Amino acid sequence: MGRAGCCCCCRGAERLASPAAVRRFRPVLLLLIAVCCGAHIGQSQVATPQCRIQKCTTDFVSLTSHLTPAVDGFHAEFCRALRAYSACTQRTAKSCRGNLVFHSAVLGISDLMSQRNCSRDGPMSSSHPVIQPEPCNYHSRTQHAHTHAHAHTHTHAHSHSNSRPGYLFCGLFGDPHLRTFKDSFQTCKVEGAWPLIDNDYLSVQVTNVPVVPGSSATATNKVTIIFKPYEGCTDQRVYQAVTDDLPAAFDDGTISSGDPIHASAAADGSVGKVRALWISERSPGRHVELHAGYIGVTVIVRQLGRYLTLAVRIPEELAQAYDATQDLQLCLNGCPSAERIDQGGHLPLPFQPPALGLQTRRPSFSSQTQASLHNALQAFGVEGAKERCREQLEVQDIYFYSCVFDLLTTGDTNFTVAAYSAQKDMESLHPHRDRWRIYPRSAAPSPSPSPLLALLLCALSTALM
Repeated sequence: MGRAGCCCCCRGAERLASPAAVRRFRPVLLLLIAVCCGAHIGQSQVATPQCRIQKCTTDFVSLTSHLTPAVDGFHAEFCRALRAYSACTQRTAKSCRGNLVFHSAVLGISDLMSQRNCSRDGPMSSSHPVIQPEPCNYHSRTQHAHTHAHAHTHTHAHSHSNSRPGYLFCGLFGDPHLRTFKDSFQTCKVEGAWPLIDNDYLSVQVTNVPVVPGSSATATNKVTIIFKPYEGCTDQRVYQAVTDDLPAAFDDGTISSGDPIHASAAADGSVGKVRALWISERSPGRHVELHAGYIGVTVIVRQLGRYLTLAVRIPEELAQAYDATQDLQLCLNGCPSAERIDQGGHLPLPFQPPALGLQTRRPSFSSQTQASLHNALQAFGVEGAKERCREQLEVQDIYFYSCVFDLLTTGDTNFTVAAYSAQKDMESLHPHRDRWRIYPRSAAPSPSPSPLLALLLCALSTALM
């Protein structure tokens, strides 16, 4: 089928063209053979490990696919690509002897060089053309740096700078429950203002207030995010959210910063320019996302009930860019031991229902939030709390048990939605799927006994009987 398909393809092309057109476009037809037949007989001649004509043809197509005669320098660039193609065929000539695709390509190159008046000697295009990075796009900058570092290792074998950048995740929700950059899950008191992240590029601070009297648990009612100035991309921007005020703008009223860096298609099909830093409002007053493309950071802020949740993804190299005066970072090092409620990963469940409606130092909330709070408050026992949390959290991991803890502590069913949303935000931002699930020590799924062990236990019990 391979050779037949190839001949059919080429005969079809010849039938569509007049003899004069065939003579004029003979080089193109020959190169068409190289591409078309290469695909059809790839299982025989071209697929041999020695003959690399298909790689030569693919490189030539990638070097010329963007060229048009209307572009300045088209002739010179096309000739460079042809010389590179010719050099590639020469390198693989010995191993491609008798290969139809190879000989078609060689003839096509020769004819095209004659038509274009390309000299045999001269500069050649690189099969890996240099792509200029976008300075205000972290992904573009790091990909460019990785490419150059990878090429550098071919001449410096001991270089260790060619690893791709990694990302870290941190989340905070509930009473509050903290998931650190190291995927350590902690439940903390941390009343007042505490820094989650504080490095040379980004500062994130939360303020926590007591939830109910008689409990050390707190929850977040204020989030402050500072995007520090980055030369050529953005000046400093501050975002601040408090309960019942989740704005879709920075403190100065702007919703973006920096020059447009590339086009982006919106959900409605419209195309716009993405800037170095911008805010996206997903649900008015309830869900806001902040995107700092120049440093590769995404932050999700939500209000659920009367409290806020937070999720952050940040490149590891940026998270580590801090000095000795910035070492108090909950996302980086976790909560101080004196502020921990959990016991080394075990979350003790309170068995007394909360004193509903007796919260001290209650801040003023909007009428909508107060109505939502009144409807959400209930007294739960352990089994009732578990049943309620199962409605949204199917897997009984740490998010499930955090939900149970929050219901037993506060009686506020909004914390169920907070745990569910925190889990979904983690799944959308956490870079390592294999680390998504964390189980409490006492709740980790135990492996089922092997069939052999079951047979041994059965035999032992029979012997004892």
